[in-house]
Amino acid sequence: MILGQVFERFVEESPVSVMVRGLLEKILSPQKLDALFERSAENQYTRELMFSTVVEMMNSVTCGIRPSIHAAYQSQVSQMKVSVTSVYNKLNSMESQVSAELVRETAMEMEAIIRHLKGNCSDWLPGYRVKILDGNALGASQHRLKPLRSCNSAPLPGQSLVVLDPALTLAIDVFPTEDGHAQERSLLDMVLKTVEEDDIWIADRNFCTLNFLSGIVAAEGYFIIREHQCFPWHKPEPWSYIGEVNGGKVWEQKVVVSDEGGYLGKIRRVKVVLDEKTRDGDSDIFILTNLPMNVADALNIAQFYRQRWTIETLFQIITVVFNCEIKTLGYPKAALFAFCVALVSYNILSVVLAALRSIHGTQKIELEVSSFYLIDEISGIYRGMMIAIPPQEWEVFAPMSLIQFSKLLRDLANRINLETLQSHPRGPKKTRRKRKRTRPVKRPHISTAKILAQNKATKSTP
Repeated sequence: MILGQVFERFVEESPVSVMVRGLLEKILSPQKLDALFERSAENQYTRELMFSTVVEMMNSVTCGIRPSIHAAYQSQVSQMKVSVTSVYNKLNSMESQVSAELVRETAMEMEAIIRHLKGNCSDWLPGYRVKILDGNALGASQHRLKPLRSCNSAPLPGQSLVVLDPALTLAIDVFPTEDGHAQERSLLDMVLKTVEEDDIWIADRNFCTLNFLSGIVAAEGYFIIREHQCFPWHKPEPWSYIGEVNGGKVWEQKVVVSDEGGYLGKIRRVKVVLDEKTRDGDSDIFILTNLPMNVADALNIAQFYRQRWTIETLFQIITVVFNCEIKTLGYPKAALFAFCVALVSYNILSVVLAALRSIHGTQKIELEVSSFYLIDEISGIYRGMMIAIPPQEWEVFAPMSLIQFSKLLRDLANRINLETLQSHPRGPKKTRRKRKRTRPVKRPHISTAKILAQNKATKSTP
């Protein structure tokens, strides 16, 4: 064991808490975070309050260690050189690209750890990197901001597109916008800049646009995207029956799609006739792909698309297990920053699960380990552990090599008692009665960013 005697008791009683703190020290070291801020920030700058301090406070809130930003500040008040107002001012002005870069850079480092642990899940298609894209709108905040107090509608502080790598179970990218009313498609130009050769992008029909699909092809990538009813295609070939998958029967045809650049040409159109209708009442779904048949047949395409629900699991975990929607944060920049820190927390949890998979195998961990109980143990032990072990003792993790750190994670993972983390799948959901509407029917929600912009414009008008 690399760690000294001071860690012995916690390694014995709660090795997962030591793992998480070690990952925080390795991935979110103050030097790395402050350097990231200096590279990414355009208008913000540092005086006395460091970016790393703000990340640490927000992380303690998203992980449930502290109930609020104010409580996180109060726990460190003796070391703080600024007021709590300065902390909120920093949060409320946090630039979206800084929040996004926090997710990207830390995800790359965590990817290296997972691959070295050999704790990743099997690739969906060897030789290709699958990326699942989906949007997430933040829940309504409280009406704390003065311009919102006279509104009965729910104020929406923003939304994001998130990219999940299912083999690593990591959120590898995020594209936030402060406008809660923005159309998800308006962010696709930013997504296209990240497409790499041999990527396979899987997404729902809202992302089925000619520009997006042709942009993926132009970057030598591939797509498996559900067809939008307005998507233009012509010259369809006759349907060919392919076979059955879990949930339906699969048919396939080829269609011609063209754009100004001529990128798409002839693509495959897969139809899945469902055994049960979707929530929207659809009895069949249509999926478009440019993957060659010798790489993935229609049955594979149908199965890959139906597995895109894994990103919904991500959103559920960061909402239920991590506190990604802090209702008291009304300013869009602060709310989006909290969401991105929750994504980083989710990724740290993914590294812990990868270490467990490297010891016990993928199937056992996926079926038996509960993310809820993992986080519950960490949040319960963490405060006492940080009091018992002085901060300087944790500095041992930062300079470790990838080999040393991976070995330590495996050793700690091997000490975890999986029985205490046993998952208990719930039974079938019961039908709920419809709730009575209390918000305006014609305008149930508003965009916080738009209201603040209108308020600012009104104040500046002579």
